[in-house]
Amino acid sequence: MKRIVKLAVIMSMAVSGLAIAAGQASAAMSRKAVVALPDEAVVYSGTLSLLTKFGHQQLSPYFVNLGKAYEKLHPGVRVVLDQQTDDSVKDETKTLVASNSLPDIYFSWTGAWGGNFVRGNRAVDLTKVIGPGTAWGATFTPAAIQAFIWHGKNYGMPLYLDAKFMGYNKPVFAKLGIKVPSTFEELLSDCGVIRKSGMTPISLGNKEAWPALHYIGQLLAYDVPQATLEKDFDPKTASYSDPGYVQALQQFKDLEASCTDGGGMNGVSYETAIEAFSNTQSAMYYQEIIEFDGSANDQTPLKRNDFGFFVLPPPAGGKGNLAAIEGAPEGYMINTTTRHIGLALDFLKFVTSVPNAKTLSAPPYGQPSAVLGAVTPATSSPAVVAGVVDLNHSPFLMPWLDTANTPRVAAAWLDGIQALAGGTMTPEQVVQGVAAAAKADSRY
Repeated sequence: MKRIVKLAVIMSMAVSGLAIAAGQASAAMSRKAVVALPDEAVVYSGTLSLLTKFGHQQLSPYFVNLGKAYEKLHPGVRVVLDQQTDDSVKDETKTLVASNSLPDIYFSWTGAWGGNFVRGNRAVDLTKVIGPGTAWGATFTPAAIQAFIWHGKNYGMPLYLDAKFMGYNKPVFAKLGIKVPSTFEELLSDCGVIRKSGMTPISLGNKEAWPALHYIGQLLAYDVPQATLEKDFDPKTASYSDPGYVQALQQFKDLEASCTDGGGMNGVSYETAIEAFSNTQSAMYYQEIIEFDGSANDQTPLKRNDFGFFVLPPPAGGKGNLAAIEGAPEGYMINTTTRHIGLALDFLKFVTSVPNAKTLSAPPYGQPSAVLGAVTPATSSPAVVAGVVDLNHSPFLMPWLDTANTPRVAAAWLDGIQALAGGTMTPEQVVQGVAAAAKADSRY
């Protein structure tokens, strides 16, 4: 879930999210719930519009090629793409929602972000075509399908799986005699060894505000009981009183001091940080599985065989789920105002056919498809295959804090963690700010 936008745009997420949730009340009242049927008629003519999150240069050819292939199969159809990046898709979505012009198919995260579309009657109910007992639904990893359920109904199609891991430079670790750390404390100690060698232990760019938040999400999964986290995701039941919140934030400050270049991270982009890792200027970079193939390949100084990864290790005394991994599937929804439900369904089934799912999972894309059997040693890189194994074995996927929470709470996390990294807020102040935002959102 990479993001490439200034903080001002991130802050607009709060406004856009609230607009989606409210559905611009009067307009939402006029929209009716729409249910897709198994025998939905498919008319192979007209224009099918699609908002993707594949705007990055390495990823953009995927949907371009799929669109061309689909048009070749069905000459009467024209596929029109609006390709955005992780952050620009939020701003674009805000604009499209405000003007009631969402495309036929649009990208969505899980959690509160996707739930906003459901509440605003903007997402077609897909239960009868992708839910339990359906042929299409049976082709996906069950947990990925489950993540797009709200109020017992399926509203989204998972495209790929994602989770967060610490990528590391194997030759550097070997040269310095460092083994993969099994505890958070060991990681901090290893950072000291790496720093003495003259290399940055972990490159971390937090200009976009979300990279540091990903550390916090994983640490919270370790330090706060799962049931408490899930209760606090809902503003109406949230208290943020568990001491694990402050503990996790202090652990991040310890990591900042021992492993990174410090508060200056707020002036460094995430792209610059990952380039430092790919260029072998840093020993580690905390990255998503969908970034594995981009950070180490034939074109980068760090080669694929020199790339390793591990889950950010748990701290001693954590009272949360010590086997949790931060991550979530990401996917697509169908607009309730589309006149092409059958065609939209047919296109999404084409996208998630096994051949196309394998292409998505293989280099250069490296996006592990949610389709069963798509990620194999024959098609995907070894790191992606191994990452999916770890992901599937995790008993709890800790969702991204800025999509699992309501917009106001998400903004409080983003602002607070950036201030924490810069040294202008304490862990206690950050938690107080998040709790206040939850209290404000509880009134809606």
